[in-house]
Amino acid sequence: MATILNIYKIPQLTYGSAPLMKDKTHGAFFHRMFPNIDHQYKGILQLLLHFQWMWIGVLYLDGDSGENFVQNVLPLFSQRGICFDVIGKFTTMAFYSEINNAIQEATETLKVVMGSTATAFFLHGEIHSILSLRNILQLSEYHNTPLKAKVWIMTAQMDFASYAIQRNLDLNFLHGSVSFAMHSKEVFGFQKFIQVRNPISEEEDGFIDDFWEQAFNCLFPISRLEKISQNICTGEEQIETLPGSVFEMSMTSHSYSIYSAIHAVAHALQSMWSSQLKHREIVDGGTWDPWQLHHFLRRVSFNNSAGETVSFNQNGELEAGFDIINWVTFPNQSFHRVRIGKTDPEAPSDEVVTFYGDAIIIWPHKFNQARPLSLCNDKCHSGYSRTKMEGKPFCCYDCVPCPEGKISNKKDMDDCVQCPDNQYPNNNQNFCIPKVTTFLSYEEPLGITSAISTLCFSCITVLVLVIFIKHQETPIVKANNRNVTYTLLISLLSSFLCVLLFIGQPEKMTCLLRQVAFGVIFSVALSCLLAKTSIVVLAFMATKPGSKMRKWMGKTLSISIIFSCSLFQAAICIVWLTTFPPFPDFDMHSITKEIVLECNEGSTFMFYSVLGFMGLLATVSFTVAFLARKLPDSFNEAKFITFSMLVFCSVWLSFVPTYLSTKGKYMVAVEIFSILCSSAGLLGCIFIPKCYIMVMKPELNKKEQLIRRMH
Repeated sequence: MATILNIYKIPQLTYGSAPLMKDKTHGAFFHRMFPNIDHQYKGILQLLLHFQWMWIGVLYLDGDSGENFVQNVLPLFSQRGICFDVIGKFTTMAFYSEINNAIQEATETLKVVMGSTATAFFLHGEIHSILSLRNILQLSEYHNTPLKAKVWIMTAQMDFASYAIQRNLDLNFLHGSVSFAMHSKEVFGFQKFIQVRNPISEEEDGFIDDFWEQAFNCLFPISRLEKISQNICTGEEQIETLPGSVFEMSMTSHSYSIYSAIHAVAHALQSMWSSQLKHREIVDGGTWDPWQLHHFLRRVSFNNSAGETVSFNQNGELEAGFDIINWVTFPNQSFHRVRIGKTDPEAPSDEVVTFYGDAIIIWPHKFNQARPLSLCNDKCHSGYSRTKMEGKPFCCYDCVPCPEGKISNKKDMDDCVQCPDNQYPNNNQNFCIPKVTTFLSYEEPLGITSAISTLCFSCITVLVLVIFIKHQETPIVKANNRNVTYTLLISLLSSFLCVLLFIGQPEKMTCLLRQVAFGVIFSVALSCLLAKTSIVVLAFMATKPGSKMRKWMGKTLSISIIFSCSLFQAAICIVWLTTFPPFPDFDMHSITKEIVLECNEGSTFMFYSVLGFMGLLATVSFTVAFLARKLPDSFNEAKFITFSMLVFCSVWLSFVPTYLSTKGKYMVAVEIFSILCSSAGLLGCIFIPKCYIMVMKPELNKKEQLIRRMH
């Protein structure tokens, strides 16, 4: 209402004998007193993004302005990730005859708004649109439609205006709303100016009488003789007693804009008057068209009595920002507009809005002062990522758990992220946990068991060697080439001991030695077995008349077989060490929760070449032993070698698939198990029966027994 009081005087301004402004020019100029509308839309967009209101409803006033807003502004919101659950329009009643249609349309609008899942609603309208919203919400009492809590976001063109007959209607619908308003500042003396104005002091101002009657719900008698049954206006009523819903005593944004507009016109008139005096163009009774004042209005720049600069840009638009207002209502039907922030038209697009640090935003009561959420669906918690929901706007999405090995540590992440190599996801997949470094150590049960088994088999091998040395002059030892036997026992002992290279933290030297030592030592053992079986076969072939095999008999053959086979394996290992040697490495991927310290074999091909050559030796030894299995038992260990080769081959054929399917330190354990089992198989199958005879049945270890068996 204070705005109307100020506007009322504008058409009275004259220059010479002609009115200064006609209605059309007057409206155009006051449109210029509104800041660039684009700055307001940028501010509203930043407001939505700031509070993360990505799922909103929109109501716009039916008309050209509203249609232009929907077609040109809302697409810009969509580009920044804002989705619209509802885009509806509301109309105003132009004639009393349209009241039924207006009520029907308002009812439909109420159903759409209350049926929407959006919490934030953007209202685009004019000054009377708040009244339209109030009437729409009032219909809920007649249609039993429960009112859901909504946060209304209103443009600066909208302001609260209420008729006197509505002064008792509930204002709670505005509580917690957020609106934009043209920047304003309290002007010194404004409230005093309002307080002293009344129909008595302003007898010539007929507008005051009309305002007084509406505001105080009374009537002025047309004549003193007229009798009025209603309340009589005395003219001495106090304006400050009116509720804020009827009249606001403070300087509103619209009043401040008009206050600045009047001063701008005054400064423009002064400039125009000075210009005419300078050029001596003024004549008595001269008149000017209103448009001629625009040139001077564009150049206006002054400080008003509130201490703020009023100026226009090159487009003739007011250089000013907007205030962001939070509406707070009270049970006594009063309300308060709290400034919580502002817009800066000169700031970058993403920094248009600034919120005051000490401002406490009041939300509608139903939210219990928790910031309202306005989303199509609940946020995806950490441990989940968003995926588009088919047939829905892009703001609507499903939440899917992160795939194995990935996490999401924030809400609403579009994609889960991989943990660093040295970390792994927790069970909820919302943060990464450092992996534990592991290796086959002497401190864990598996390592302790392997070490004890190695020592036990080594002791047994030493015991067997001692027994053979002690009984080296007996027929059973001499008959089976004791030098080769000693070499075989020493190689088996070394095989057991090389297992210790596989236990403990991998280092450069142990990585270089473990596979090479294992390959060469086992090749010596297999070569010894091949030499043993070969000599047995050649010995019986040499006994045939005219056989030329006699010249191959002797120590030279066994040494040649052992040396050549071992040398070939050693050559493979040397090539391996000089080209792609093993080295200490980290395996971060095989086991989810562990970093495995291991020996990288360097060249997988060379590793399997070593195993392949041992397999070849084992196959040849098995074949020769199998062919010699029926020779006389007294000189023949072919049966024992055949069985031991069956054990050896079975172990290492099982090793390859098991090794490839095992991960981490258990790969080392599989290889240790294979070494121990194969070595123990050779030791048990070949030497234990002989030890049993030498220790438990010495009577069988005599030359007579051997000769008797031969015949």
